[in-house]
Amino acid sequence: MNETSLAERIRAMPKVELHIHLEGSVTPKTFLHLCQRHDITPPAETEEDLVELFQFRDFDHFIPLYLAIQNSIRTAEDFALVVYELGADRFAQNILYSEVTVTPYTHVWQDKGTTPDDIIQGLEEGRRRVREAFGVELRWILDIPRNLPEPAATWTTDWAIAWQDRGVVALGLGGAEDRMPPHRFAPMFERARAAGLHSAPHAGETAGPESVWGALHALGAERIGHGVRAVEDPLLLAYLREHHITLEVNPTSNVALGIYPNLEQHPLPHLLRMGVPVTVNSDDPPLFNTTLTDELIRVAETFHLTWEEIQHMMRTAVEAAFLEEDEKHALLRKMNL
Repeated sequence: MNETSLAERIRAMPKVELHIHLEGSVTPKTFLHLCQRHDITPPAETEEDLVELFQFRDFDHFIPLYLAIQNSIRTAEDFALVVYELGADRFAQNILYSEVTVTPYTHVWQDKGTTPDDIIQGLEEGRRRVREAFGVELRWILDIPRNLPEPAATWTTDWAIAWQDRGVVALGLGGAEDRMPPHRFAPMFERARAAGLHSAPHAGETAGPESVWGALHALGAERIGHGVRAVEDPLLLAYLREHHITLEVNPTSNVALGIYPNLEQHPLPHLLRMGVPVTVNSDDPPLFNTTLTDELIRVAETFHLTWEEIQHMMRTAVEAAFLEEDEKHALLRKMNL
């Protein structure tokens, strides 16, 4: 099969994505609309200038823009709009199911008048509209921002437990790995798991294998957000393979953030050769100028993956999803996997 036909099949195939941030999914057009709605001065005046601004330059550029996007999402209506736009994107890419990371505490911490009720009401209304309009299913992973002081971790855990009946399936952990190791958040994850939630922390991105080991042992991680630096420890790779711990890999994000100098040096093919369960994801797509479809095509062409290998990663995504077994079987049938 030539590359063009493989790309066409990837575009058409039904897909699942497990690692995408809601706040990082906001497009320049929607961001400008939200700024106008709340009389916020945007960092650029036109959509064309915002498109240019959204192109990732470095981490110092990324963080202020990410916070500006968060600041523009203020009401339940805003959250519903952002979710609906994400759902429309899912439909356009034929992504049937997504687990979307949301960082609720940063919306409260920014002191912009947003309440927890605003957040979950907007998420749930958007999720309902997406299901009705597009037949797309969304679930939520609530992310603890480890760089913020308490009550960030406690409140996020409380909300995740309380909102399980409104689409929340897991507790996550994001932020600066090197300064805040996983074991500090062990009590929160223990409480969340006891309440029936799954564990899906970020690890092994800006810190090495020790961060992944910490997420596994201290947090009971069932999936690892990123996790690519596990390649630095052969024993860890063997553990991930043996215990079926899936890595949510984001190749373009890893290159943009300087984890690897270019895609050609990304460890994705080595992870696959070692039998580690791997999924491909887009992380913050507008900010990294990518989509899930683009990511799959890029890795297929860069690493000369076969159609069967692409299908295998997609099946891995379904199997690693925080769904009931009957839901997974139904999704696999719908995806012809």
